[in-house]
Amino acid sequence: MTLSQLFQHPRILPGLLVLACLGALGSALASQYWGGLYPCVLCIYQRYAYGAAMAAAALAFLLAGSPLGRRLGLVGAGLAFAAGSAIALFHVGVEQKWWRGTAECHAPQLPENVTVQQLREFLLNQPFAPCDRVPWELFGISIAGFNVLASALLAALTLWAAFTFGRRKEERQG
Repeated sequence: MTLSQLFQHPRILPGLLVLACLGALGSALASQYWGGLYPCVLCIYQRYAYGAAMAAAALAFLLAGSPLGRRLGLVGAGLAFAAGSAIALFHVGVEQKWWRGTAECHAPQLPENVTVQQLREFLLNQPFAPCDRVPWELFGISIAGFNVLASALLAALTLWAAFTFGRRKEERQG
């Protein structure tokens, strides 16, 4: 079975995209809560991109009967994946010290005029992960690096499908 044949049914690709987003978000949450890898702010932004892609893919799934609705949902998902890939690429640049991260990437600002006890409580209750530290890598590639690749691949696949399969169906009908 070819890729083209697999995607002939209008709900297969959107359904697979929703599952891919759930898998990505699930593994991110598992690594945080079970693996102890607290996310930095750029990691959180990448999660938002997957959430937006999942919502758009779910919309494409629900509107599968309408070629325009399905296409718009897939385009939305593709753009969300592309944005996620761009955020991940920025994150890789911060990890590699190619450029500085956002203001939230750096240590939190300490409050002024506090007692030692208040300062201690503030520091102990302040979860923080710097964006320029690589907490885990495989073959020299960080989690953000793998996300650049995954999100870019999903964006390309989704946008290709949005403009290829809808057009082919319209050409056959017209």
